[in-house]
Amino acid sequence: MNNTDIVFMILSSLLVWIMPAGLALFYGGLTPHRSMINTMMMVLLPLGFGIVCWYLFGYSLTFSGDHALIGNLKHFAFNDVSFTTSTKGLQIPDAVFAMFQGMFPLITLGIIAGAVIDRINLKFFIFFCIGWLVLVYYPLAHMVWGNGLIEHLGALDFAGGDVVHISSGVTALILALKIGKRQNAEAPTVHCAPAVAIGMALLWFGWFGFNAGSALGINEGALYALQNTFLASATSFTIWNILDYYTTKHISLFGSLTGALVGLVLITPSAGLVTTNSALLISILGTPILFFAIPALKARFHYDDALDAFGAHGLGGILGGIFTGLFASEHLAGVQNVLQGNFQLLGSQLSGILITILWATIGTLLLTKLLNSFMPLTTDLKPDMTRDTIEHGESSFEV
Repeated sequence: MNNTDIVFMILSSLLVWIMPAGLALFYGGLTPHRSMINTMMMVLLPLGFGIVCWYLFGYSLTFSGDHALIGNLKHFAFNDVSFTTSTKGLQIPDAVFAMFQGMFPLITLGIIAGAVIDRINLKFFIFFCIGWLVLVYYPLAHMVWGNGLIEHLGALDFAGGDVVHISSGVTALILALKIGKRQNAEAPTVHCAPAVAIGMALLWFGWFGFNAGSALGINEGALYALQNTFLASATSFTIWNILDYYTTKHISLFGSLTGALVGLVLITPSAGLVTTNSALLISILGTPILFFAIPALKARFHYDDALDAFGAHGLGGILGGIFTGLFASEHLAGVQNVLQGNFQLLGSQLSGILITILWATIGTLLLTKLLNSFMPLTTDLKPDMTRDTIEHGESSFEV
């Protein structure tokens, strides 16, 4: 065991843990005041039941067994999870590894909430999230990181392009389509600027632990992941501002922070697998695509993805996975990339992306159908009620 690596991984775990708090503020500041508490609670509630589920059965279903699709219950309630040794060839104990990995589903569930704010029944959302962890997240994490199907195909996903961003983005889109549009659909606007700015700052800060910690120790991959995360987010932030000014003659707070967010998503699948020059190129190529694609797809297909969970995370994760195949460094990833003639890697990346999309789609459709037979998807509001008051009995602002 390496004490320095242990400290690094504990700090990385805490950084990822704080990301849902940042996302709650970010989403909440963009939400109409009538449902700000409801939006924030949908992001924060997984900090409770998500950790309990991970402890009881999530870690075991993800990182035990050798089945191609899902693990087993060998480590139920952290049974035989060592606090002093590693069974994975790492220099950190299995318990520290488990703690870090257990933070990822928390932020993944929070992302989903962004597409269905101001519409979904809170009880339905809670039960949906618990079922979604079992049906979608744990199997996908096992397939990608637990010696499962996608890993066997040779696909690369350093910090969660498939597992976190594509899965949550696709799920968010399906829920948005199932629920339908809001009666008074509003484009994201900054109604509480401090919440938006502070929330994104916390999310951005936590992302350094999210990506660098995925190297599972202080090593070359962690250092590249840290530097690439800095560079990619800053580059996308800048490019988005330029495009925003070119198209609207304004530089907006929401637009600026969205640019940083898509840069973080784009680099996540390859953070510790590409050089800094490649990270720069990924942002330069990916950011304009997302800038124009996110509003264009919403206008073309008329879906109400309130806070662009699918656009920023789903599309961003897909692009990031493809760019990983194009630019993965042989020195860091251990394989040649497509530009070096290894077209098999691109096939593996596309296969991993396709499996993720199909798995998330099927799991989400089955779960919503099952739960909808017991409870409604949405909550009807009386004219004198807001979602905050009917769901939580409180209000964030005097109105």
